[in-house]
Amino acid sequence: MEATADWIHLDVMDNHFVPNLTFGLPVVESLMRSTSLPADCHLMINDPDRWAPAYAEAGAGSVTFHVEAAANPRQICRDIRAAGARASAAVKPGTDIAVLEDLLPELDMILVMTVEPGFGGQSFMDSMLPKIVRAREFAQRTGTDIWVQVDGGVDADTIGRCAEAGANVFVAGSAVYRAQDPGAVVAQLRDIAQAACNH
Repeated sequence: MEATADWIHLDVMDNHFVPNLTFGLPVVESLMRSTSLPADCHLMINDPDRWAPAYAEAGAGSVTFHVEAAANPRQICRDIRAAGARASAAVKPGTDIAVLEDLLPELDMILVMTVEPGFGGQSFMDSMLPKIVRAREFAQRTGTDIWVQVDGGVDADTIGRCAEAGANVFVAGSAVYRAQDPGAVVAQLRDIAQAACNH
């Protein structure tokens, strides 16, 4: 699959912010030594103020924290950037995207969760499409290259709608890893997204 994916997306969960436990910094450090792909670390953890910069220092190309868990999101962004990574903020489905408006100058990416964070294999929430549209509006207003990412239920049936709404970075988990040929699915998803963006 490495031949076709642009990034690897690493879901870091602490069993506190979300009711699931995956892996932490040592595993990410080890992974970074064994892949040539840039990593996007999605921190579904409490206290990202303390932990987020370390993932950038470990070699992640992008570090995403949840605004719901952050004490000082502006400082987290600055710390992530200072450590050499792109700074990204995520919002859960129930969080109004307006909370990111003041943070825009500090951001390189906005992640719109299209499922409740914590478990893979959930169904895409169509009600999040207007939030993707708003995120794209926010990004364009800044005049900088802020990426808009979607994560949750992204597959061949949903990726086109996300792209049309303004997303340009897509996290596909189950759709790829449950496929017989993951590389072919990545290529298919990219084609669908690019076609939707060119409309």
